[in-house]
Amino acid sequence: MSSNGVIRCKAAVARAAGEPMMIEEVELSPPQPMEIRIKVVCTSLCRSDLTAWLSQAQPQIYPRIFGHEASGIVESVGQGVTEFEEGDHVLTLFTGECMKCRQCASGKSNICLVLGLERQGVMHSDKQTRFSIKGKPVYHYCAVSSFSEYTVVHSGCAVKITSSAPLEKICLLSCGVAAGLGAAWRVANISEGSTVVVFGLGTVGLSVAQGARLRGASRIIGVDTNPEKSERAKAFGVTDFLNPNDHDQPIQQVINRITDGGADYAFECVGDTGTITTALQSCCAGWGLTVTLGVPKEKPEITAHYGLFLSGRTLTGSLFGGWKPKSDLPSLVDMYLKKEIEIDDYITHNLKFEDINNAFELMRQGKCLRCVIHMPK
Repeated sequence: MSSNGVIRCKAAVARAAGEPMMIEEVELSPPQPMEIRIKVVCTSLCRSDLTAWLSQAQPQIYPRIFGHEASGIVESVGQGVTEFEEGDHVLTLFTGECMKCRQCASGKSNICLVLGLERQGVMHSDKQTRFSIKGKPVYHYCAVSSFSEYTVVHSGCAVKITSSAPLEKICLLSCGVAAGLGAAWRVANISEGSTVVVFGLGTVGLSVAQGARLRGASRIIGVDTNPEKSERAKAFGVTDFLNPNDHDQPIQQVINRITDGGADYAFECVGDTGTITTALQSCCAGWGLTVTLGVPKEKPEITAHYGLFLSGRTLTGSLFGGWKPKSDLPSLVDMYLKKEIEIDDYITHNLKFEDINNAFELMRQGKCLRCVIHMPK
């Protein structure tokens, strides 16, 4: 660390969309007012990192450091920060909570108007970067950028957790597992004895399945084109596995037939707007609820016949499972420590930081759930 508070550390830098990341030395500024600097301990690869890395939509915000699902330890705090101090264990938050804006104050939403999803590769406060290489900016991802030994985040984009929680496991609550559980519990509020269909059995989809099982759903139908996911899905509560490629009929017709008219709840966890329509068609008339969690890779517009809604079906979106991140995440950590929710079984790979490109390739090939990347100690 130099005298002006700048840290030199290693980060996985993407020079262009889809190009392998290089482990490079970067300079990281000290935390500005209301920011904290974190020593990243573990960070896991989320599919939205992969989607953003492959996207050609924003060539102007490269070089870039991805990563947003992470755990770490506060290294230093900026002016005005009172809720954190050096040594605190934290989870990073890709969508923050300022506690003051109209949305935060309403109690009805977790969509913060001040610290919501950041898409321009900069910090919320001053629209600048904290990372640089030889004086040139290196852009952020979701104002987190956890694929680095150290990072700086707004204090509203981190939550303090108990130091007894294992950082190499609990990092999954920073995004994927929490998003799926919240969609099942907070957004859909799944009722006991109901029928649930989940499209896409990655970490988020299987977390929806776990949430449905814990709520006492009588039938949980998992839909995925990868047959290798069948056995693993059962461990998380999936009772029926359907591969659309195994059926002559459209999959929504199969689901309607085996559920006597459609599921009570459908969850779209693929990130495909066509699948949203399929999910809607898989719900029952009268009260069928479809929740979409996936981030579409292309074609963001949704197409659906108005009659689906006229007959009483509902479509709703879910960001981070509806959780208010700073307010609600500590209780999920406590549930994990009490063994009330499962996290460990989502971790299929533990990798060293220098093997980060392997994690991207495993996810691209559909051969992992979560790869946890362990930063150098």
